[in-house]
Amino acid sequence: MCGIVGRVNAHREKPILAEELRTATRALIHRGPDGEGIFCRGHAGLGHRRLSIVDIAGGAQPMSNADRSITVVLNGEIYNYRALREELQARGFAFRTRSDTEVIVHGYDAWGDAVVEHLRGMFAFALWDERRQRLLVARDRLGIKPLYWAQAGADLVFASEIKALFAFSDIPRALDDAHFPAYLALRYVPAPDTLFEGIRRLEPAHLLAFENGRVSVTRYWDLPVEARSGEAGDDKEEAERLAHLLVETTGMHLMGEVPVGLFLSGGIDSTAVGWAMRAAGAQTLKSFSVGFDSPSDPESELAWARTAATALGTEHCEVRVGAAEFLDGLADLVYFLDEPNADGACIPLMHLARRARQEVVVVLSGEGADEALAGYPIYRRMLAIDRMRAAGGPLLRFAAGASMRWLSRGGKLRKYVAMLRQPIETRYLGVGRGFGDELLAEAFGPRALDAVISRFDALWARTDGAPALDRMLYNDTRVWLPDDLLIKADKMAMSAAIELRVPFLDHVMVENAWRLPAAMKIRDGAGKYLLRRAMKGRIPEAILRRPKRGFPVPIGRWLRTTLHDPCRERLLAAASSARSLMGERMLRRLLDEHRQGIADRTEELYALWVYEEWHRAWLSPRRERVERNVVKPAARAEPWGPAEAPAV
Repeated sequence: MCGIVGRVNAHREKPILAEELRTATRALIHRGPDGEGIFCRGHAGLGHRRLSIVDIAGGAQPMSNADRSITVVLNGEIYNYRALREELQARGFAFRTRSDTEVIVHGYDAWGDAVVEHLRGMFAFALWDERRQRLLVARDRLGIKPLYWAQAGADLVFASEIKALFAFSDIPRALDDAHFPAYLALRYVPAPDTLFEGIRRLEPAHLLAFENGRVSVTRYWDLPVEARSGEAGDDKEEAERLAHLLVETTGMHLMGEVPVGLFLSGGIDSTAVGWAMRAAGAQTLKSFSVGFDSPSDPESELAWARTAATALGTEHCEVRVGAAEFLDGLADLVYFLDEPNADGACIPLMHLARRARQEVVVVLSGEGADEALAGYPIYRRMLAIDRMRAAGGPLLRFAAGASMRWLSRGGKLRKYVAMLRQPIETRYLGVGRGFGDELLAEAFGPRALDAVISRFDALWARTDGAPALDRMLYNDTRVWLPDDLLIKADKMAMSAAIELRVPFLDHVMVENAWRLPAAMKIRDGAGKYLLRRAMKGRIPEAILRRPKRGFPVPIGRWLRTTLHDPCRERLLAAASSARSLMGERMLRRLLDEHRQGIADRTEELYALWVYEEWHRAWLSPRRERVERNVVKPAARAEPWGPAEAPAV
């Protein structure tokens, strides 16, 4: 829920400009269309846009204690707030609202900065301590809710989204092109950096304190990489524990005074969440899914979602997105994301959120299960390469190197043969990739790839000696999950003023998963073994047997047909930033290779196109200010009745 913004000036005699703070707050109106609150006291100011979900009548923010010595703005939900409220009341604190925000106000009074260790939820909050003249900013453990910050000289500003920072006249817009190779390689820029110079993303599980003109950033939680798998029980016991915990966690995620729905893909994760919603007591359940072009499209997920909807007994609605809607959505995409993210699922998710907002205010989804329980196929491929390297030794690696010259440039076989020569620390950069290693080195030189790889050095060091699977899961949970998947999920949902909740990323769920041995995650060539075991007999067998498949947006096909010319025109325009950074020759080669079927350049072209649209919207001297509606109509949306479910 909501959006937050604030500023604290280093010098106490320098007051906050209230109108500037209000402008910054209103830049987040799509995150909170239900109300606005401003706190200004001397050199400190906090702003809040509200999406009313908990204590609709009395939960306005900013929220202060009785003597106004502590003031808080919160974006998110504290799922254990009722238990914390009882604990704090027993300690003598008097509550004036039913809002979950108030437990942070009194919790800080009771526990200081350690209040974050008591919170179970998704959150980014800022707290002004009047007595100490100190700002405290915090982000939840897994990074479900975003938070950005920057310094204007000695002063500090922060916001849920970057666009709000630019409302302050002394925060400039400038490209930090040093991070451009990382963006192209990964499809996003890893935290704490962004492509805007001087603007940083607060990392998950971190606190930022600003006091006496000094900034300090500290980590308060980490994944329990030392957890002992020997503590786990047998398969049956652990499967029941997982099912019980999923119901408990999902029940907590149903909190609020507004309608709650489900994003349903027809995969095991979202279907399991739907089952848990029913088991936790949800009565009327509305579900929403997205597909492409037509029901007969072989890349469509809609048939699977219908099977799940029938089994769950939901009121189901489908949204269909074609190339035209995808193209029209690019301008909104770069506006609401603030920073380029070339995950192809963003635009379909934005349309899905718009449709869901017509009926619900909160939706649950299955994000996070793949990172906690090893669902992505790439994990199995990386482990297979490890086994081949161990079995073949130096001879295999030499043969792999010798064979490279016989393989075509850019092919998948060439990519995996090259990996045989590399240890996991240099070959694995996460679930999603844009530019491959060779193309990145060709465009920017070999040091560019080294710079991207070095971003992960500290993470690999943290898990040194751990099993390879745990090491990959750790990296993806720390980087890919918050900097790609959750940024996309939050901003695309909030662009339609809808709150997205992710039960699998409750930190208690995640810590439980880290107790489990690899054999309870990957078994018989499939990931998420324990979740499949836990859901057996509870969700359709066809869905349990279904292989993991990434969200199948047909961008590659569109870029060869309908979208080729618009993409080509953008990238090769005389004023193109991508052209100045990459060179016309390489851009033409990528476009031609993809259109002619010589190589699949979907990821490379889409990353460049998103970057170009972003640069034009945010950094071009001729950029136009476009006001965005809080909620726009979705793409083609159709109700669907369970009786129409086809067999899968």
